[in-house]
Amino acid sequence: MQLVDTHVHINFDVFQEDIEAIASRWRAAGVAHLVHSCVEPREFAAIQALADRFPELRFSVGLHPLDADKWTETMATEIKAYAQSDPRIVALGEMGLDFFKANNHRHQEKVLRNQLAIAAALDLPVIIHCREAAAELRAILEEFQAAQQPIRGVMHCWSGTPEETGWFLDLGFFVSFSGVVTFKNAAQIKESARLVPDDRLLIETDCPFLAPVPKRGKRNEPAFVRHVAEYLAELRETSLETLAHQTTANACQLFNLH
Repeated sequence: MQLVDTHVHINFDVFQEDIEAIASRWRAAGVAHLVHSCVEPREFAAIQALADRFPELRFSVGLHPLDADKWTETMATEIKAYAQSDPRIVALGEMGLDFFKANNHRHQEKVLRNQLAIAAALDLPVIIHCREAAAELRAILEEFQAAQQPIRGVMHCWSGTPEETGWFLDLGFFVSFSGVVTFKNAAQIKESARLVPDDRLLIETDCPFLAPVPKRGKRNEPAFVRHVAEYLAELRETSLETLAHQTTANACQLFNLH
């Protein structure tokens, strides 16, 4: 049985002392591929070095919405150049809108549009972070669609309502669930997780954050994606093997994994 953790941040300092042991654990848990997300372009060299070290790692490049103030006039060129520089880059991001933690809404939207334009030009999927901004994000994606620049990608660490989930499914997006779906008070997320079609479902850890039950409160790591898979299989009334096979196939399709 194979699993794909579609969103990790193992370049963070909390992993550096025992990264080899962490890799041994994710392999023992059946994690065959990992997609490493990028918070800002200056992480690129460190993430690339990790991909050199761990052949199952693929990665993205982009600017997180909470770092939108770091956007410069040259960053679009920089992101595009990075994206074309390494065949192991499988997406742009993570990008998006976060109106929960920041109030620079219009600037975030500008930065997002710039990155979506790069993704459309390069025909790469996007990794989307969206918090308290689903309506605004939907409108922007619909603008690209209307301009015949359709965007494909994943709503990562999804926590939206069932109605919002439907919006992004209608736009062709995959939806990825993290350990948050295992939390006792996550009723809305559980409801959304039940309605995502089999062929649009992805799983992730978003490590080192949001460790799933029964590891909640600990440092999250890729091996724990198995707990997310086990919980979702039970929630969706299917077997772990079936869910693992489907989410792995979905990840391979979206991110062109081999």
